[in-house]
Order: sequence, then C-alpha cells, then structure tokens
Amino acid sequence: MTMALCTGSFDKLIVAGIILSGAVAEDMDVEIYVLLYGAYAFKKENGENIDTVSEYPELKEKLKTSLKEMKIPTWVEFLSTAKELGNVKIYICGTAGKIWGGEKVSDFIDLADDICGIGEYVDSAQNADVHMLI
Repeated sequence: MTMALCTGSFDKLIVAGIILSGAVAEDMDVEIYVLLYGAYAFKKENGENIDTVSEYPELKEKLKTSLKEMKIPTWVEFLSTAKELGNVKIYICGTAGKIWGGEKVSDFIDLADDICGIGEYVDSAQNADVHMLI
C-alpha cells in the first residue's frame, strides 16, 4: 500500500494511523509519503503538538476530549506502533520539508526513514495494490 499523507491536522493524521494499523494487521507492506502540510506536522518541534483540525474546527475540543476519554492513541503512537509491528516506511518529500525548514531526516520526528523526491512517490503509487491520499 502507498499512502500520500498531505495533511497536517490531527484529525486526519489519526485517520491515517487507524488505516495504517488495519493495513499492518492485514500484513501489508506500507510506504507513506509525507507531503506539504504533512511535512509540517512531522517536524520535530511540531509532532505531538499539532492542534489543528481540518474539518469542523468548532468541534475540536469535543473531539480531543472524546479521543482522550476513549484512550485513542495519538497519530504519532499509531504510526510508531505500526512501524514496530509491520513493514512500514515513511518518507518526507524533499520539497515539502524545505518549505518548513527541514532539509535532513534529523529535522523530523524519529518515525521518518528518509527524504525523497516526488518521483519515488509516483513510482510507488504506480506499483501499489492500494493507493490512498489523505
């Protein structure tokens, strides 16, 4: 499976984590390409601090409260667990990283495996059995 993760809002990042968990449970190999606002979320100084919601921002506090009460993992925890349990690789788009001041893998949270160009994403998407854009 290839996933393009271009969001920087925690609601959609959690959705990506849930989908990733399901893919790993089905023993799928997954490549995630982190694009534009996703790269912003993956910056070391942002990570768990991302506090934006892309849909229904007026419901952000209710969503955060419900997630906490239900003990739903954070998006970082979902991705970390999936990487521990399955074959998951996470690549930061070089251009997107540079937009946010990130030029090397160490500028991003420890889940990032490498920085790549858009060609690698396009090639992966062409060859994947499942391709999604979040």
